[in-house]
Amino acid sequence: MDAAAGLPEAWSQVRAPVIVPLLRLAVAVCLTMSVLLFLERMYMAVVIAGVRLLRLRPDRRYRCDPIPDDDPELGSAAFPSVLVQIPMFNEREVYQLSIGAVCGLAWPSDRLVVQVLDDSTDEVIKEMVRAECERWARKGVRITYQIREDRRGYKAGALRAGMKHAYVRDCEYVAIFDADFQPDPDFLRRTIPYLAHSPEVALVQARWRFVNADECLMTRMQEMSLDYHFTVEQEVSSSVCAFFGFNGTAGVWRISAINEAGGWKDRTTVEDMDLAIRASLKGWKFVYLGDVQVKSELPSTFKAFRFQQHRWSCGPANLFRKMLMEIVTNKKVTIWKKIHVIYNFFLIRKIVAHIITFSFYCLVIPATIFVPEVRIPKWGCVYIPSAITLLNSVGTPRTKATLIGLLEAGRANEWVVTAKLGSAMKMKSANKAGLKKQFMRIWERLHITELGVGTFLFSCGWYDLAYGRDHFYIYLFFQSIAFFIIGFGYVGTIVPQS
Repeated sequence: MDAAAGLPEAWSQVRAPVIVPLLRLAVAVCLTMSVLLFLERMYMAVVIAGVRLLRLRPDRRYRCDPIPDDDPELGSAAFPSVLVQIPMFNEREVYQLSIGAVCGLAWPSDRLVVQVLDDSTDEVIKEMVRAECERWARKGVRITYQIREDRRGYKAGALRAGMKHAYVRDCEYVAIFDADFQPDPDFLRRTIPYLAHSPEVALVQARWRFVNADECLMTRMQEMSLDYHFTVEQEVSSSVCAFFGFNGTAGVWRISAINEAGGWKDRTTVEDMDLAIRASLKGWKFVYLGDVQVKSELPSTFKAFRFQQHRWSCGPANLFRKMLMEIVTNKKVTIWKKIHVIYNFFLIRKIVAHIITFSFYCLVIPATIFVPEVRIPKWGCVYIPSAITLLNSVGTPRTKATLIGLLEAGRANEWVVTAKLGSAMKMKSANKAGLKKQFMRIWERLHITELGVGTFLFSCGWYDLAYGRDHFYIYLFFQSIAFFIIGFGYVGTIVPQS
């Protein structure tokens, strides 16, 4: 009782000398980051508009004549030898699709080697993948099934191990596809010419095309975000300084560039970005082909999406910490490319953009409601965020579709579950389960962290409605509803566990 009675007095004692200065500092830092992010978005909007108006397509900047296949003397020798790597890990649902698509590439069979790098821990899946490889080998495809004794280095370790085989020495290029990617037959014929005719080019990156973008609201929103990454960020970086982060799949590397850069390293969770930075610092150039698209799949469960975003957020920041001095002291690239890599690529896009999204809008703004001495200018909490959203939408053709998906009541069931093979049987068995198992099914849907943030924002909204003067409650109520929807499992596909 005495302790509770003393809380208001303790709050008043620390509020003015401690809370107010710290919160003002947080507001100043967040407003600065918002301005930097806005300027970056404006810069990319201007550049992408110039690229489109001037028609600075890759085929106008680099020679990409098709490799002749009608020379009777050279025959298939006119084509360079290409290695295709498919790293896998317990890919029961998609392994046949990816292996079949790669084995169907339109390239001379004696100039193509396919590696299936299987790190699966499920022995049944291993045998299934091995049998699929043997089936294609009987059809005349040069395909090898590779396993390791341990998963050291994860994907980077598997790719590095695959490059150590003797037959790889005869290959000039390596194409990499994750297990859920399905390249079209003409993929190599459309990408290899950029490497064959331009010895300064190390990487040709294709765009991802999502086959399950309409599965649920979460996949539609992911596609909207990744559309901006491909149509604006990748295009701008490729056009301005011939550098961008390798996306880890759907790309073709020059093997000599990989070796010169030091090969695959597993020091971070973004081994693809790590290799791209090191190759760029050696002076190699990258080409992005937005018109070459490879089918892939978006994570449709919130759990898978959260793990992916965690890796994409933490990995670049860790890599930036480890490579900053290496970039600064490098003498092979121009100061302009150093600024682009450090400021545009890392600081703004990989660090500021991730920090500001949560810290400012979910922590700092709600906190100012309880400390009225700290005010946020209208331009910082309304105008700049609105401008950034509009600039993002300009390069995102799926924005309209996402809004339709959000507001269309007739398709609201897509928020809950998308019927898939096997999940329907789990639903039937769940209906027969006891009360305890039913409770476990409900518990599996809940995301406690998101529910906690939603409760915090909702409480702040009510406090602002009762005592505030900035009308932040309008934003806070909508924001809290979004967190509640996620927290109760109504975003993404729900697959009950057996």
